[in-house]
Amino acid sequence: MSFIEDFLQENNIEEVECLVPDMAGIARGKILPASKFIKGLRSNGLRVPESIFVQTVTGSYPENDGVTNPATSDVYLVPDEETMRLVPWYEEPTAQVICDPYYFDHTPVPFAARHVLKRVLKLFQAKNYLPQVAVELEFYLVDRNDDPDYPLQPPIGRSGRRETSRQSYGVDAVNEFDPMFEEVYDFCDAQRVDIDTLTHEAGAAQMEMNFNHGEALLQADQAFLFKRTVREAGLRHNVYATFMSKPMQGEPGSSMHIHQSLLNMKTKRNAFANQNGKDSRLFQEYIAGLQRYLPATMPLFAPYVNSYRRLMPDTDAPINTHWGYDNRTVGLRVPHSGVQDRRVENRVPGADANPYLALAGSLACGYLGMQEKLTPRAPIEGSAYRLAHTLPRTLYDALNRFSSHRGLKNVLGDQFVAAVSAVKDAELDAYQQVISSWEREHLLQNV
Repeated sequence: MSFIEDFLQENNIEEVECLVPDMAGIARGKILPASKFIKGLRSNGLRVPESIFVQTVTGSYPENDGVTNPATSDVYLVPDEETMRLVPWYEEPTAQVICDPYYFDHTPVPFAARHVLKRVLKLFQAKNYLPQVAVELEFYLVDRNDDPDYPLQPPIGRSGRRETSRQSYGVDAVNEFDPMFEEVYDFCDAQRVDIDTLTHEAGAAQMEMNFNHGEALLQADQAFLFKRTVREAGLRHNVYATFMSKPMQGEPGSSMHIHQSLLNMKTKRNAFANQNGKDSRLFQEYIAGLQRYLPATMPLFAPYVNSYRRLMPDTDAPINTHWGYDNRTVGLRVPHSGVQDRRVENRVPGADANPYLALAGSLACGYLGMQEKLTPRAPIEGSAYRLAHTLPRTLYDALNRFSSHRGLKNVLGDQFVAAVSAVKDAELDAYQQVISSWEREHLLQNV
């Protein structure tokens, strides 16, 4: 408490943004004067409706979700002082802080994204392991789009021209938007968002930002803040930054690759490698868990109808859960590395996933593999696209697997699984009511 009050006073803060990520990873919460924020801290007065945590991406609510309690509609927010930061794009001194929601009996809201990740991390801590992760987050820059029926297109850069050819790793292609990215780096520095490398990806005006390795909750917070930051910087430069999984026809989709390893809390060594440099048995079990349980966890990695447009053969996205060494066609890639850097890269999640839930889901799969002492299939060489498409092809299929999986319910929580199922069913119902331009073009006069 004293740290937060000192921070506000030292920085002459006038307003505070209380941020809490919802199921979609959207920042919900409250903006209030600093004095009222402090008062709310002392009386559990930073209250929001419990229902925002079962809100769909369109802002509606499932009917009879069976999860929230209408009789106790409010929960209170507890700010995490480690996440207190300045908001660098406002003229008036403004702070932001990520919060966790609690019921008034002081128990956590079980379907709040940050609590779900904390729940999984506690399982690892009980076994004296500390997950270490790094995120690679792809996104597109596109022109402002006022008509959702009109296809997106790349923005015009400093050259005055739109990008039309593939510019993977093109330095000059990134520099087309240098004024915007200079602002992104400045904003991230001011917020202590520890970004690393910016590269141009294969799509037109598609970028990738890499984050440094760190503890899982911190890295989820970083990705959450980064998404908000790059969107803001884009608007200031008259473009949209979108983390939609497949925003443009004919272009590759955007992913959120998750590198993960386990630190032994007693020895401080990477538990995924033996001292002789070989993969440990624990590493094998972890990979086997990812192989077995990723397909059932897909609503956390590919949460929307659009997400499954990305997971197609020969598109830099996986279609199955095979693994291999330094193989970018598989779902689970093990980069060449030394003992302390041994890790597995989960290439399945899309950029549209909530980073808290994607990390929680990936770690949960690995944890189940450890618990059950599973053995992975042999690593493959060559293209994994020649092998069967074993990931769900639709959100319908993914939800059926997810909602009925007892192992995931044990790790992630029954109420959370029920909440995800209710929200995604509502989103699918809304999607089914929309008639697309493809249907009008090809069916209107031909059937």
